[in-house]
Amino acid sequence: MALNIVWIAFFVIAFIVALIKLVFFGDIEIFRRLADGIFDSAKSSVLDVAFPLTGTMVFFLGLLNIAEKAGAVRFLARFVNPLMKRIFPGVPEGHPAMGEMVMNFSANLLGLDNAATPFGLKAMESLQSLNPEKEKATNAQIMFLVLHTSGLTIIPLTIIAYRISAGSTQPAAIFIPCVLGTLVTTLASVAVVSIWQKIKWDTVLFVWVISALSAVTLLLFYINHLSPQQKETFTTVVGNLLLLVIVLSFIVGGAWKRINVFDAFIEGAKTGFDVVLKIIPYLVGMLVAIRVFRDSGALEYVISGLAWCIQALGFDTAFVPALPVAIMKPFSGSGARGMMLDIFKNPSLGPDSFPGLAASIFQGSADTTFYIIALYFGSVGIRKVRYAIWAGMIADFIGVIAAIIIAYIFFT
Repeated sequence: MALNIVWIAFFVIAFIVALIKLVFFGDIEIFRRLADGIFDSAKSSVLDVAFPLTGTMVFFLGLLNIAEKAGAVRFLARFVNPLMKRIFPGVPEGHPAMGEMVMNFSANLLGLDNAATPFGLKAMESLQSLNPEKEKATNAQIMFLVLHTSGLTIIPLTIIAYRISAGSTQPAAIFIPCVLGTLVTTLASVAVVSIWQKIKWDTVLFVWVISALSAVTLLLFYINHLSPQQKETFTTVVGNLLLLVIVLSFIVGGAWKRINVFDAFIEGAKTGFDVVLKIIPYLVGMLVAIRVFRDSGALEYVISGLAWCIQALGFDTAFVPALPVAIMKPFSGSGARGMMLDIFKNPSLGPDSFPGLAASIFQGSADTTFYIIALYFGSVGIRKVRYAIWAGMIADFIGVIAAIIIAYIFFT
């Protein structure tokens, strides 16, 4: 119901705004731009999003099938069971979904987006096997999805690369702030959904969370003492090396267990096409709605209204030029990235200005909530998303506030 309301609202609000622009401002091209945007986004949803995802899905789902047959996923599930069974009480101990979710989180943590998506879709499929109402999201599926939308990562390599290409003199200055921002968003996700699901926090859960925070802190402490060039080298080498280690370990592990590795790979890879075909309608529907909402100018009015409110309340408005990135990020990763790059290219701002730094933190502090909902729930045919959107948006909002505070602490 929630997703249905949001989807309808995007089109209705866009039409009303476009009508106002036509009647009161004489913008006779507005409806042509919206129509062109519908066809363009419908095409790009398939050609630029779904089709490029196909190869990745085929390869990693084949690889994951090897890991499952070799027992690697079950081993990983047993290892993290003390933590996962508390966050996901509805999932049986040792269930494959536990290991698959950990693999998804781990890939995200290392910035390996291409690997994270197939692992995540496989985890959602496993969770769906436990779902008694196939069109309605379970508590476990919502917790997993909201955690995924928090975009937890300790290697914001892409943002650093964009800052370098924009001529930044301090491209890695946002490294620690980005990690802190996404960490706050992740903790907010766990807290918000835990309240909704009435999950009890016991000693074991606190110990796991504190241990994870300590490990991240130690890693950040080490990386923070590296030069910008060393940071870039470290993140590039570690991320790609670990990806190759994962691939090789699954293949070698499968051979060690006397599995026909290539046949297992082919068996799992065949499911990749089915997954992509399932998600295309959901992706097209959501991405077209977001494009129409943006092209109508509705998003611009929302940003202007927020800027006016912030100024009226007497708060500092230095971060306001970067606010479009934060607002766009839950709807469109490419849109938010484009807005960040616009700030970088602006001669009066640039990547090392306060708005440029704040935009970098916004870009790295969360993920595309609506896209992920369409992608993951669409892959298993879930239509009733319950409170997933609101929980994700609340966590995103907390993440934005945290990112603003972090930007002021580090850069003013």
